[in-house]
Amino acid sequence: MTVYFIGAGPGAADLITVRGARVLAASPVCLYAGSLVPRELLAECPPDARLVDTALLDIDQITAELVRAHGEGHDVARLHSGDPSVFSAVNEQMRRLDEAGVPYEVIPGVPAFAAAAAALKRELTVPTVGQTVILTRVAQRATAMPEGEDLATLGRSGALIVLHLAARYVDRVVDELLPYYGADCPAAVVAMASRPDEIILRGTLDSIAEQVKSAGVIRTAVIMVGRTLGAEQFRDSHLYSPARDRHTC
Repeated sequence: MTVYFIGAGPGAADLITVRGARVLAASPVCLYAGSLVPRELLAECPPDARLVDTALLDIDQITAELVRAHGEGHDVARLHSGDPSVFSAVNEQMRRLDEAGVPYEVIPGVPAFAAAAAALKRELTVPTVGQTVILTRVAQRATAMPEGEDLATLGRSGALIVLHLAARYVDRVVDELLPYYGADCPAAVVAMASRPDEIILRGTLDSIAEQVKSAGVIRTAVIMVGRTLGAEQFRDSHLYSPARDRHTC
């Protein structure tokens, strides 16, 4: 058997990949984070599948469920919101499965920042304006940031910053980025991206915090700050330029 870590996408049930949906439909056991994964996805599971909500389970209890399924010879669909490659807590699960000798695979999904960009109808990289995207978060009591990854340090780059898990700390985000981006820098917040209750807030670094608090957004949101969010006058990319010689590599 195999444990499949599946990126379930940002919220809309139909944003799971074809591969993820196919594995989900064939797995006799499904572990999912009930607070984040859309329940509509569970309809794709086999009718007699064992469904385990991990919202109230700790890492040892989750590992025990995965090892138990392995012992019973069952494939497991382990659904994670967004994409497993960022802020998903799959590393500690995979480490424990390595220790237990349980095989696993990872199936990517649509990350929250991509869904947020789609909701904003924005490309995050714009020629001559910005070609770098930083995915990060802010320090919290439970998890500190590594040295050199604080917002003040990252902000010196001027790159587009995308913050996960930071909506309740929006005042701190603004205070730390203002010296590097300026009060007029475009900013946006997308909460519950791709879901029916999606919230889209657009403004500047000077105004976005008040919008977030007025909208009551404290979780399941992505904060974006950077000049590419407001770019209108920019050079077309070389990729589709009429001047490009398409007969050479």
